[in-house]
Amino acid sequence: MKLLKSLCKVLVVLSISGAAFAQQVVTLHGASQFGDDHAFTKAMVRFEELVKKYYGKPVNFVIHKNSELGLEKDYFAYMNQGKAVDFAIVSPAHMSTFSKAAPFIDAPFLFSDLAHWNKVLDQDLLKPIADEVAQKAEVMLIGYAGGGVRNIFSNKSATNLAELKNLKVRVQGAPIWSRTFNAIGMAPTVIAYNEVYNAIQNNVINAGENEAAGVEAMKFYEVGPNILMTRHAITIRPLCFSVKTLNKLPKDLQDAIVKAGKEAGAYGRQIESSEDQAKLDKYAKEGKLKMVTFTERAQMQKLVEPVMAAYAKEVGAEAIFNKINALK
Repeated sequence: MKLLKSLCKVLVVLSISGAAFAQQVVTLHGASQFGDDHAFTKAMVRFEELVKKYYGKPVNFVIHKNSELGLEKDYFAYMNQGKAVDFAIVSPAHMSTFSKAAPFIDAPFLFSDLAHWNKVLDQDLLKPIADEVAQKAEVMLIGYAGGGVRNIFSNKSATNLAELKNLKVRVQGAPIWSRTFNAIGMAPTVIAYNEVYNAIQNNVINAGENEAAGVEAMKFYEVGPNILMTRHAITIRPLCFSVKTLNKLPKDLQDAIVKAGKEAGAYGRQIESSEDQAKLDKYAKEGKLKMVTFTERAQMQKLVEPVMAAYAKEVGAEAIFNKINALK
């Protein structure tokens, strides 16, 4: 009888423990290179809010800001491994190990303007690349943030191609960036993002290229106060989520994450594209930077067109490239 009572007690304890485990609240970790004011961080906070709204049950979020967990390339590696970072906004340049075509969606001179860029995203033309990244990297692209127009920030002024010649400029690691800037006649070099400021300050390079949010966050205007208005790229910054993490979650939470990702990406695009010029205007008015009109944008585009076409073919993105061009 005593044995039976003891067994009953054990079963009750196990039952309670099992129920408590089943009700254990999930904690999801996000990472951002930037602080609260950056569009990427704001989009991730919106993602958190939307997941909680659509899931309707307790779920914890921790967003590690200001490069606490390293840089975007580190976040992508962590998501691929299913550890430390569950979600983050990452440049497609950092996905090239798993998908040759991934950096192409963020290539310079791909979009003619914001209206064209929005059409491409609205029609989901990037799905084949997202599918490849999900399969090979085990990272889902659940939304698309970005929308910043990229210009060159430099310690020298330049208004045309002749004045740009041999300008030492930092570019992203994806090969298309070096190839297109070489075609223009510049001298591109790949340097880690967090080393750009010091590299310009010490005259290792003359310039970098970024959207206004990045120029503001990293204070690039202090070392490269000339903003050469080349408008050479419009950013696409996927909101990513680890497949390894996703597969461990309840189905209704998975659904909430996918739904929230798309909306949070759109929110991020709206923020960055609307704030972009306003940020430049603000710092120009304060005398911290000078916006330099670039007069040969069309000639620049012609120089890179054959490079872009060859690269699209090389990475298997020719069909996507043709569809993007057809929307212009």
